[in-house]
Amino acid sequence: MITSLAEPKGVFESISWEQDEESGRPAFAPRDVEVGSSVGSVYAESRSGHRTIALVDHFLMRLQSSLKNPITAAVLAVTAVLAQGCASTSSTVMQQGSARGRAAGSLPTANYAALEHGLIDELNFARSNPQGYAAELERELQYYQGTLFRRPGDESALQTREGAAAVREAIKVLRQTRPLAPLRISEGMTLGARDHVKDQAPRGLMNHRGTDGTQAWDRVSRYGEWQAKISENMTFGPATPHDVVAALLIDDGITDRGHRKNILDPDVKVVGISCGAHKSYRVMCDMVHAGGFVAKSR
Repeated sequence: MITSLAEPKGVFESISWEQDEESGRPAFAPRDVEVGSSVGSVYAESRSGHRTIALVDHFLMRLQSSLKNPITAAVLAVTAVLAQGCASTSSTVMQQGSARGRAAGSLPTANYAALEHGLIDELNFARSNPQGYAAELERELQYYQGTLFRRPGDESALQTREGAAAVREAIKVLRQTRPLAPLRISEGMTLGARDHVKDQAPRGLMNHRGTDGTQAWDRVSRYGEWQAKISENMTFGPATPHDVVAALLIDDGITDRGHRKNILDPDVKVVGISCGAHKSYRVMCDMVHAGGFVAKSR
């Protein structure tokens, strides 16, 4: 019998506004916000003198905003999806985004650095060889049973929302995607991502907005100037480069597949990555992408 656990095991989100290029302040517009599942993405871009900033947070409901107040017109919604587990420890079921393959607990410090390095390679594998990455995902289709996913050696099964259907869709998109230029690592953007992990992870938080009110573009701006476009993906739980990137590309339960779009965006050229121990989800990774980045002079 499957029972619900009190500890959340995976979350993902997204919002939308325009930022005036001259004032640098958000200029909100009424819009529908569809809310529904587990990972976090946000993007912003320069367009006709404005920066369009999207952070749409997904829930199991649909919210419509027609508010005139520019502050309240931004709807920010985050859901914590409860993990499911069986009474028998041999058939545990965990929500997508949760740690798998080993007992829960913080990784050794050195492993977070290895995870960060592995993530840049994994992201660039997906971008530079999308057909090859599609083949990787296709090999894992055999491990789905309905909405449950369990590879040989996994300590628990993964409870997904869409099952293999979302994976097949990702495979189709990857096969139709032309190879993209690999992302270059940015030290300044990495420092901005690290600031966010240090802010959110020890507190068990899962927000794009920091406790000091900053967004991704604010944090990287401490170290330089981002160019053309900026986006942010966050994951909570996955502890290997493949599991992180595969989850973002499959984007299970996310209607607009915003995380996949951020990874396969031909207009982003640089990335900053930071991972650390999360109070509730064991591992948090923050990935910030941009069209370019000019570091501040030292």
